[in-house]
Formats: sequence, structure tokens, C-alpha cells
Amino acid sequence: MLAIETGRLSKQFGKRLVVDGIDLRVPSAQVYGFLGPNGAGKTTTIRMLLGLIRPDEGKVHLFGDVLAEHRLALLKRVGALVEMPSLYPHLTGRENLEVTRRLIGAPAGAIARVLDIVALAKDAHRLVREYSLGMRQRLGLALALLNQPELLILDEPTNGLDPAGIHEMRDLIRRLPVEFGITVFLSSHLLGEVEQIAGNIGIIHAGRLLFQGPLAELRARQEKRLLIGVSSPEEAARCLEAANRTVNLRDDGTLTIAGASQADAVDVNRLLVNQGFDVFQLTLSQITLEDIFLGLTKNAETERSDS
Repeated sequence: MLAIETGRLSKQFGKRLVVDGIDLRVPSAQVYGFLGPNGAGKTTTIRMLLGLIRPDEGKVHLFGDVLAEHRLALLKRVGALVEMPSLYPHLTGRENLEVTRRLIGAPAGAIARVLDIVALAKDAHRLVREYSLGMRQRLGLALALLNQPELLILDEPTNGLDPAGIHEMRDLIRRLPVEFGITVFLSSHLLGEVEQIAGNIGIIHAGRLLFQGPLAELRARQEKRLLIGVSSPEEAARCLEAANRTVNLRDDGTLTIAGASQADAVDVNRLLVNQGFDVFQLTLSQITLEDIFLGLTKNAETERSDS
């Protein structure tokens, strides 16, 4: 069963279409990375998944049931940390948890359980005003885990954290599906963070879902790229294009050819040298996931401006 499934989910504010007919498929007991630049529609999507705003079109299914028809029952099975957690700085970590525990009716033993999960048991007696930002984020996560959720929705949980805090949060999120069977829906604009945690990802840009599937499927798109440093790069590019090579001229003056092999590197070098160009760099490297991500969003932006 899918933990989250949406059908043509859309939301418009005024004349601006913020979420444009997205179909999410989030497998259970895994980390799903919801990736996109700031302003792509991630937070609006999350608010619809949590029933905080209603979609203009489409439906949200949680655990196979329609959210709009079973809202209270379904949201009892969901925990969320959206933006900065709401904490009482004049109370201790344990007291903050106790306030929420009473509000939701969780058992008394839930506090010790979540403090252990987020590794805050030793600091539970301290006032929250003394906590670092990373500790506050972990306490916010503990609050979201009090009701023993089957689905945890996190919106940019590492924002503002130092490297140590990011590492702690990353390890904690990675453990949740493995040790507790929790599905984690993680929103982020940082591909480098998501690829270290998530097994499945969705890439959203300008409200549209550009890619969805296993991270391994996106990695399969990684191919070799030939990087060429050459005198007169614009003329060299025209020379290569005349030889039926698809060339990209980068802002720094270097040329790139995607999908290249060692044999291609030899042929390109021979062609350019024979045509009188000075080749001072020839590097065969693998396209990164960051390049693929940027390429997807750039292509989507180009299609949008052309339409």
C-alpha cells in the first residue's frame, strides 16, 4: 500500500498556479525525498497533504483512504514538522513534550520513548532556551513522534543547522523507516542531502512534478561527459557541430559533450588539433545528480517560457 497517493493535485492563489496537477506515489516504510528549488510548490503541497488547505482540484489519499472523507482519523496516524517547531523556551524539553502529550492523549511512557529516539534524554531537564538549533529541531521531531505516527512529514528539517546538526538529523531520519516502520516524506531544496537519505524521490519545479521514482532510476541517467578546454571555444564548437557533435558552450568558455566515451575523446581531440585549435584540457567525467536536477529544472523553465 502507498502511504501517500495524489491524483492531479492542484492549487492556485489568485492567478498563480502554485501546484499543477501532481500525482504523488509515496511507498510505505521508506524515505521519500520531495525535491525542488524554493518557490517550487513544496510547502503548498505539504499543506494540502496535511489538510491545512484544500486543493482546487484532485484528491489526497493517505494509507489508501481519501483525506477529505476521513480527515480526523487519518491525521491521527500522521506526524509533521513544518518549518521551525513551536516550542516554549521557558520550559524544559520534557515539559514541552508533556504539554503536547496531554493535548493529544498519548500515554505517559511516550515521552521517554521519543526522547530516546531523538537522543535528548540526557538534556530533557534543560530549558529549551539553552538548546542549540539542532537540539530544538530534534525536540520538534520528538513532538511529531509522540502519537507514534505511521507517516512523518518533514519540511526542510535541516534548514539553518550546522554540519554536526545536519549529520544528526540525517542519521535520525534514516533510522525511522528501518527501526520503526515509519514512512518519511522529506521536503528539501538540497539534492545532496536527499540523495544520502531517500530511496525514492520526486522532483517538483514551478508546481509540476518533473520526475518521480527510485533514486537508482535517476542515477541510471548519469552518463559520461567530455569537458574540453580549447582556444577560440565558439569557433571550436561550430567545428564540432559541423562534425555532428552536440556541444554545449558553458559560461566559463569550456565545451561539454554529453554521453561521450574514451573513443569520442580521442576523435574530438584529433579533429580539433587537425583544424588548428589548441586543446589544453580534455577530461572525461560522470555527470552528477546535481547536473541532472539542474537540467530537468532548466528544461522545464525553458518550456514554460516558450508556452
